[in-house]
Amino acid sequence: MYVFENPVLQRELLVNLRTLRAFVLLALYQMLLSAVVIVAWPSDTVLDLTSNPQSAKQLVDLFFLGQYVIASLMAPSFAAGAITGEKERLTYEMLLASPLRPGAVILGKMVASLTHLGMLILGSLPIIVLCLPLGGVSVYEVLAAYTGLIVSVILFGSIGVLCSSYFSRTSSSLVVSYLIILPLVIAAISTWMAFTDSGELRLKIALLIFPAFALTAAILMCSAAAGRMLYPPDVGSEGKEVIDLEKEAEEAVGLVIQPDQFPDRLFAPPKKRQLMPDGTNPVYDKEIHSEIFSQGTLMLRLVIQISMLLAIPLMGIFLFWKQEQCAWFPVYVVVFSMLVGPVFLAGSMTSERERQTLDLLLTTTLTPWQILWGKFIVGFRISAVLTSFLLWPLLLGTGLNNLFWSNIGAVIAMFMVVVLVCLVNSTVALTCSLFTEKTSIALLTTYIILLLLYIGPPTTLALMRILDFNPESISSMEWLGITSPFSALFAIPLDEMLREEFNEQPANVGDLRVVFGYFLTSLAIVAFATVAMVTRLKSRLGLSA
Repeated sequence: MYVFENPVLQRELLVNLRTLRAFVLLALYQMLLSAVVIVAWPSDTVLDLTSNPQSAKQLVDLFFLGQYVIASLMAPSFAAGAITGEKERLTYEMLLASPLRPGAVILGKMVASLTHLGMLILGSLPIIVLCLPLGGVSVYEVLAAYTGLIVSVILFGSIGVLCSSYFSRTSSSLVVSYLIILPLVIAAISTWMAFTDSGELRLKIALLIFPAFALTAAILMCSAAAGRMLYPPDVGSEGKEVIDLEKEAEEAVGLVIQPDQFPDRLFAPPKKRQLMPDGTNPVYDKEIHSEIFSQGTLMLRLVIQISMLLAIPLMGIFLFWKQEQCAWFPVYVVVFSMLVGPVFLAGSMTSERERQTLDLLLTTTLTPWQILWGKFIVGFRISAVLTSFLLWPLLLGTGLNNLFWSNIGAVIAMFMVVVLVCLVNSTVALTCSLFTEKTSIALLTTYIILLLLYIGPPTTLALMRILDFNPESISSMEWLGITSPFSALFAIPLDEMLREEFNEQPANVGDLRVVFGYFLTSLAIVAFATVAMVTRLKSRLGLSA
């Protein structure tokens, strides 16, 4: 009943592995990893296989770290919809009423969601085998790396399944999963790189210590998810949980959102107690009062608490200790906005499709512009306010650290970069929501586009520097940074006093061309996306359910 005769596992495997998407994803994954190996292959005319060549070790480390980051990003996308998918398809009540044990359901969902990812990981083994004859890495290190990778995928999948049991929407489950997994990925990569010269200790950690803690945590999280299915909360019509906001606030642990007080009312408006005034945009009124907070405030509370918990140590490190690297704090803010911002707009138009109310919306007297700005302002307002909470430490660090007083222009530029990031994130999410049919697809498409725009350029430049490309090629590719806020943040120049305080001369002392290029490129992306959305709504082409 748990494995061989588990109908949930059999159904999920058939649905996931027999689709064209599964084969396309496997092919793209193999092509990406193969391209990394081909580009990073040592260019030495004669390879020294007797002295652990540094180039070969860099190649294998780059291969594993790249695969680890990709797998970490993909694991929640497979598992975060395990339970919420049943709720969205209105089959959750039937699943609860079936004779299956909750543990069997969770195990089936867990195994099925991670099997495809496990196939991708195992499919990369022939590629890494080609790198072993270069030397520098032993078979035992490869075994330890793959063990740590597989255990990490199981841990991240368990986090996704647990979050899926607490939320009613896949988008909410996915964003909370990413926020929890992000610091774990950073800690794992930092630990692996810190013990590069201690091979034996790294093997013990990867093969003994980490699997013990990670698998124990995975078992506990899956047990908690099964417990929620065994004793489910109140379920109303169509399998939706009945949520009382006042009762939720009374039972909340930690942060409590009070819509009638400042600053909570900026992103969580109080309950409506009067009729809608004349001239009000009904789309905006419906979204802000009914759509965003109809499923409770658990996701918002978790997002705020997790983000602030991570922001406190980062503020101390980069604003008071490592001031010359202060750009890393707004980098964290940008990553937070990139993960959280799209969730409030990726389902704004697809939810109308899923509820089969899009035709009704299109036949109203509202203009396309009214529909778009009513949807957009709500999501942008919430994401901007949540992101602004993380900018207070930057203001605090600027006020308390006199080294920043002469860099006030750089601080203002950092604020402007973050504002543009919120604007671009919301615009791309709304555009993807209008041009796709499902909320999950819209959210994943948004993340892919933002990853290509934000992380693609600096990653390309970093790889070129690691692989010792000639300086002319590197300088010719720096213009790609105009699409990335990370490149723009590190291109903001700091004055000599801050650099000389630490007797360091950074490799990049600032490039205003990249900063202004990023501003112009971001505004161009927003303008192009807006024109595309208005044109599609006016034409009504392909929008009918």
